[in-house]
Amino acid sequence: MANTILHKADTRGHADHGWLNAHHTFSFASYYDPKRVHFGALRVLNDDIIDGEKGFGTHPHDNMEIITIPLTGELLHKDSMGNASTITNGEIQVMSAGTGIQHSEFNSGKTKTNLLQIWVFPKVKNVKPRYDQQKLNEADRKNKLQTILSPETGDGVVWIHQDAWFNLGAFDKDKSVSYNFNKTTSGVYAFVIKGSFNLSGQELNERDGFGIWDTDSFELTSLSDGAEILLMEVPMN
Repeated sequence: MANTILHKADTRGHADHGWLNAHHTFSFASYYDPKRVHFGALRVLNDDIIDGEKGFGTHPHDNMEIITIPLTGELLHKDSMGNASTITNGEIQVMSAGTGIQHSEFNSGKTKTNLLQIWVFPKVKNVKPRYDQQKLNEADRKNKLQTILSPETGDGVVWIHQDAWFNLGAFDKDKSVSYNFNKTTSGVYAFVIKGSFNLSGQELNERDGFGIWDTDSFELTSLSDGAEILLMEVPMN
């Protein structure tokens, strides 16, 4: 029997800084819930809305795999490795902080940017810092799951120092798909970006989170047109 955990959208931590409206699925900054510190190797899932021409000044990270997925708008990234690039909706960015890195993130546009920032614990510490971004083909997730992150490099896929697999899906109503785990020791944390789904018998709505583990597969069915979901498979131990 699979183990599951449900995090409804309105139970997330929330911080409104004026220029930044942030929702935290897991404990982050001033939001702390001892029952919601992480899901396996998944440490942070932040749903951020950043005002135009605002952003995060230069700040440090180490020993964390940091993934950014813009949902709307754009984000200008600069780091201590000399990278300076803009990521937009339809792209994914990854940064292995490793031995230490400094970076800034700035909404260079005039309209709001909405992004997901995700942190995953690495399986090896103190690696050489690295940066990558990839353009995603939206057609590859129409009524199916598109792998956007894995432990190995590939076209349209970013890789991280962890046995993790991320998939995006965009579905018409009543479309179904089976998800088969890559590893029996993994769990999947699902995050509904838009619309509604039924995942293994649990109804999920926009911005709900749902973790499932101790199983090797599950069924996912869209309950609305234009529904979008992110599945994050990570080690549980």
